[in-house]
Amino acid sequence: MKVLVIGNGGRESAICWKLFNSNKVSKIYIAPGNGGTLNYGENIDISVDNIVELKKFAVNNKIDLTVVGPEIPLTLGIVDEFGKDGLKIFGPSKEAAELEGSKDFAKKIMKKYKIPTADYETFTEYEEALKYLKNKGVPIVIKADGLAAGKGVTVAFNIDDAINALKDIMLDKIFGESGAKVVIEEYMDGEEASILAFTDGKTIYPMVSSQDHKRIYDGDKGPNTGGMGTYSPAPVVTDEVYKMVYNDILVPMIKGLKEEGIKYKGVLYAGLMISGKEVKVVEFNVRFGDPETQVVLPRLKTDLFEVFEAVAEEKLDKIKLEWDDRVAVCVVMASGGYPGKYEKEKLITGIKEAEENGLLVFHAGTKDENGKVTTNGGRVLDVVSIKDNIKAAVDDIYNKIDSINFENKFYRKDIAHKALKRES
Repeated sequence: MKVLVIGNGGRESAICWKLFNSNKVSKIYIAPGNGGTLNYGENIDISVDNIVELKKFAVNNKIDLTVVGPEIPLTLGIVDEFGKDGLKIFGPSKEAAELEGSKDFAKKIMKKYKIPTADYETFTEYEEALKYLKNKGVPIVIKADGLAAGKGVTVAFNIDDAINALKDIMLDKIFGESGAKVVIEEYMDGEEASILAFTDGKTIYPMVSSQDHKRIYDGDKGPNTGGMGTYSPAPVVTDEVYKMVYNDILVPMIKGLKEEGIKYKGVLYAGLMISGKEVKVVEFNVRFGDPETQVVLPRLKTDLFEVFEAVAEEKLDKIKLEWDDRVAVCVVMASGGYPGKYEKEKLITGIKEAEENGLLVFHAGTKDENGKVTTNGGRVLDVVSIKDNIKAAVDDIYNKIDSINFENKFYRKDIAHKALKRES
């Protein structure tokens, strides 16, 4: 079977790696891919938002299945477009993708179908939002309604930061149209984790839990990023919490969307806030998380192609998911300066050595220049270890990660610190 994977990050590298190990897959194309996806297939120079060219490529090359990595093509309606020509594709429709494309839409659905989440109000006028903000006080959470590459959320602990975030979005329009609406919600205390689920609109299979590290610096300090590391499973997600997520969050959401006339097929990502026995939704995403995918997929024993195909064909109940009981940890190697300004085109060495030492290395912001791999983004590489326990996996990564080098490399030294504290 021929597969087209859309995207160019660490998430897509992990998907390609898993598909490459499937007996069902004969050829993988990646659009546009990165410096590491070449190890699994052929990179195609088409951007993720060029739906017309992607569709043309799928038709001309008789692609059996297309897998969409990032959210942008999903919110642009790539699944609907491919469906018009009977092309098999994994991911939700444009309508369903609004669950990530609009925080206001997601909140309305959650409220209507009694899915636990923070109280909120939505605003289109700055003065009204400011008045509400001052009345509510801090801590408070301010979110741009639309897509903002993971940068559209501010958790403010003082009123000046809250007002500045509001100004940035509504007056300075730093997120453009994505900030035409703003969602202001109550601050939720607790520990974050995420559970992704495969669904074909009828059957829902939750995956293993994971916990991301959003802040750039150790101790969860500094600005938010796309994610600096993750691990699976997340100890905060107990069996009881896992059942609650399935019964009180995933099932009502898929059923609720169905009530609205929206069939949801693909991956549904539930970002969670867990406090004792209370679980609330922080956000929904309509695709695999990045870097959560890099620890979840290595633990999946089932053939990923079979899962994708079963979802696309609405036959998910015909297969069973099997998981590796071991622990997976991922540390993101970033360019110095990220998430602000950073330099590109720095030569990367030592990847092969790290892999020979038993680490998995998924490329993210890299490119291949005549056989040499250079940096091409903020998050450059995702380094993964799979071991029997969290301490062994963490030690394994940090003992070997420095065999990989590039100028101004940066990574957090405390990934999985919450899990380690629980273990000790």
